[in-house]
Amino acid sequence: MIGQSPTNSQTTLFQSLEELLNPEDSLYKLSNKLPWKELEEEFASLYSTLGRPSKPVRLMVSLLLLKQLFNLGDETVVSSWVHNPYWQYFSGFTSFQWKFPIEPTDLVHFRKRLGKEGLEKIFKMSIDLHGKSSLEKEVVIDTTVQEKNITYPTDVKLHKKIIDMCVKIAISEDIALRQSYTRISKQLVIDQKGTRTQNGKGKAKKSAKKLKTISGRLTRELRRKLSDELFQKYEPEIKLFEKVLAQEKGDKNKIYSLHEPEVYCMSKGKAHKRFEFGSKVSITLTKNSGIAVGAYNFEENIYDGHTLPAVLEQTKRLTGREPKVAIVDRGYKGISKVGSTEIIKPKNPKKSATQYEKTKARKRFRRRAAIEPIIGHLKQDFRLSRNYLKGTYGDMANVLLAATAYNLKKWLNMETKKIFFFILSKISNLFVSIVIKKRESEIILNF
Repeated sequence: MIGQSPTNSQTTLFQSLEELLNPEDSLYKLSNKLPWKELEEEFASLYSTLGRPSKPVRLMVSLLLLKQLFNLGDETVVSSWVHNPYWQYFSGFTSFQWKFPIEPTDLVHFRKRLGKEGLEKIFKMSIDLHGKSSLEKEVVIDTTVQEKNITYPTDVKLHKKIIDMCVKIAISEDIALRQSYTRISKQLVIDQKGTRTQNGKGKAKKSAKKLKTISGRLTRELRRKLSDELFQKYEPEIKLFEKVLAQEKGDKNKIYSLHEPEVYCMSKGKAHKRFEFGSKVSITLTKNSGIAVGAYNFEENIYDGHTLPAVLEQTKRLTGREPKVAIVDRGYKGISKVGSTEIIKPKNPKKSATQYEKTKARKRFRRRAAIEPIIGHLKQDFRLSRNYLKGTYGDMANVLLAATAYNLKKWLNMETKKIFFFILSKISNLFVSIVIKKRESEIILNF
């Protein structure tokens, strides 16, 4: 059952947050600017008409936005919310609250309840907040890697995890194994750490091979001893173990993590990080204003040029218009047009090109380079560098919320600048009036 937001009709002996807080604060203004009623109407269909009332939609959406906006986790955003009156006003409360608004796990359930369509509606709200600035004819597109929160994958780590998981399944189902290898597997992991030393190479190689042998032995034993009913229950895990044991160095679609098997490996040519493990993400920005109008996560590692149809379709769906020009880098080689959108890449100008055409192209590609630091901000400030949400749905949710937080932060910065320039203009006007009065007094005295 959908919950109701608190109303302002109740009177108290104390002042409300609306009266206590600074109305010129940018977050205060943003809370009054966002279309909360529209979001509540949009998400009302996700709740039943029966049962216990849920938490208000505004509270849940605001916590998701604050979490991403200030780069916090589910637990930390809930604990910080209690100490910040501006956050409470942003969530729709009129009086200061002393208790946690929700359990941190409620955010997990709410993200799943929203789905892709719900998250895109929140993202669209952040785009519409900027008005006409988000409706430019030219956009800039680039891809990056959204790394998953997994350890750097090695065969030894995967085989050790298979051993531990097989033992765990056997204990939970009361299956007697011939040997658990708990003590031996720990020692083998320690022995293989001497790979880069001259004396430890042979020992490390043998220990890695022994770990693979033990993991395969336990997997086969578990398959034999599980009943038909239990085998159906653990079939996905056992097939995953067998796939890891069968994969070779040069295979495609390898498994890099047992709890995140959808993760794939990408190499972006970075000197400091040769391989990255996660998912490919495409970001679309308006050329001049730099507003995020597209954020798309891909479940497969496809060629950059083949990402454009899905990315441009999402941009059209969110903004209501298809861009006329999309400016990309040389990684999109081979694609010149998608639908009615012209794809422009850096290239040597033609001999017949005029100086105006050369200057126009140079300015375009300089603006294209502006997406690189923005992707850096998305990663460092809005939780795109390491995704802690589970599965491919978590990948999609994280990138949409990161782009939403970026748009909101951009609006907050613009409001802060307006206040700064307003104060600066007041000071300058005061200074000019003082100078004028001083000159008038000097003229009167001289007269």
